Amino acid sequence: MRNSAKVRVAVLFGGRSAEHEISLLSARFVVEALDRDRFEPVLIGIDKSGRWLLQDEALLLGAARDPRLARLNDAMPEIALNAHPGLAGEATLTVPGGARSPIDVVFPVLHGPTGEDGCVQGLLELAGVPYVGSGVLGSAVGMDKDVMKRLLREAEIPIVPHVSLRRAAWDRDRGACLEQIAALSPAGSGFGPIFVKPANLGSSVGVRRVAARSEIEAAVEHAFEFDLKIVCEQGIEGVREIECSVLGDDDPIASVPGEIVVGHADGFYSYAAKYIDADGATIRIPADLSPAEANAVQLLALRTFRALEASGMSRVDLFLAPDRSLYVNEINTIPGFTAISMYPKLWEASGIPARELIARLLDLALERGARKARLRTSA
Repeated sequence: MRNSAKVRVAVLFGGRSAEHEISLLSARFVVEALDRDRFEPVLIGIDKSGRWLLQDEALLLGAARDPRLARLNDAMPEIALNAHPGLAGEATLTVPGGARSPIDVVFPVLHGPTGEDGCVQGLLELAGVPYVGSGVLGSAVGMDKDVMKRLLREAEIPIVPHVSLRRAAWDRDRGACLEQIAALSPAGSGFGPIFVKPANLGSSVGVRRVAARSEIEAAVEHAFEFDLKIVCEQGIEGVREIECSVLGDDDPIASVPGEIVVGHADGFYSYAAKYIDADGATIRIPADLSPAEANAVQLLALRTFRALEASGMSRVDLFLAPDRSLYVNEINTIPGFTAISMYPKLWEASGIPARELIARLLDLALERGARKARLRTSA
């Protein structure tokens, strides 16, 4: 029987994207940080075929922290979110045996397509259940690096030069596309680095650093294995990678900035540097910035958060060039919550430990849900 004194939280993790395994590690952190005096978790793992499976907490918390070993228990029973509210407006899950079980709020800990891009958020809107993080629009914009950069440019937020390409254009005229990408290399001696990325993915999956013109074609083909649209960006030699966490809705706040110092052979903050190589990167919190630079990072993070219609939580990644210019790289509307992830680490350094952070995010979701429930549905 449900303990009515506790908020029932459905934690959604896994998903059908290439970031599935990272999502499992993030979910582990969130579940560990839940205040059990206030919240009662219901764990739902989405496998790579799209099935929603009830998961065992002990198995999740006892799983390996290496993403290569992270697995859902696919022998568990299926569970479904009912796509419309009940008679009293409540959101419910259909559990094994056909019974309906109420939930109060959903914490999507999903990274990548079908989880972070507005798809799940749309389902949660239909179900009438509050959820942590950005809505359909903010999620979709935050996932698509091409559309994101268009909106950032419109808001006069600095970004690096880039081009976006679709698979059809690449197949139609590969030579013209190669010329367009090569033109991103900064003028001067030698070939400057170019980064080739799937437009709709995170965790550096599918990303390659191109250091010679001859490497462009293979990098593009690799990125197109993960998405039908890619983004190619001009690299900046000697750039520093700065990250800033944002928390809130109408009046968001920014954390102290942190810095990623990459020591991996890939030469950038790749998937291997993040999750596989224990010495692939060093995190500096706070970042070694002047007070004016730290303030500029925070203001840019907040401007980005608002310009992209984000809410609840986001991590904004920036570049600091050798000439001290700042550029926004991207926003992550469902940032990583693994043991090494910057989003919770930056808030901990800003005075908000993990348990309080997760509680604040859930409270923000419930408050936003209550405000939306009071909106008129008739003219």
